[in-house]
Amino acid sequence: MLYALNINADIAAAEIAVAIKAEKLVLMTDVQGILRNIQDPDSLIKQLSREELENLKKTGVVSKGMIPKTDCCSLALDGGVRKAHIIDGRLPHALLIELFTDEGIGTMIEG
Repeated sequence: MLYALNINADIAAAEIAVAIKAEKLVLMTDVQGILRNIQDPDSLIKQLSREELENLKKTGVVSKGMIPKTDCCSLALDGGVRKAHIIDGRLPHALLIELFTDEGIGTMIEG
């Protein structure tokens, strides 16, 4: 028997990160990360806590397509992953820059 499944890749990644007890979850997307003002690319939030993330959701700063991404980050953090990153996969070497530089390029969320 053949089954067709529609599986969200971010949810799958978060669940796998929890299952393997990963230190970090990195979601690559087509935006810089979480912006305080979606109209201002200079308003990137570099780092925030899980609690701050929830406040940004409540106030509408995190909205639309960023909600599923941040929900996956929350899922991973709640499952024991220490840090979740949302980074711009359009940039060359994005993963290396985020993980191996002090400044990084995206948004890091800590549990």
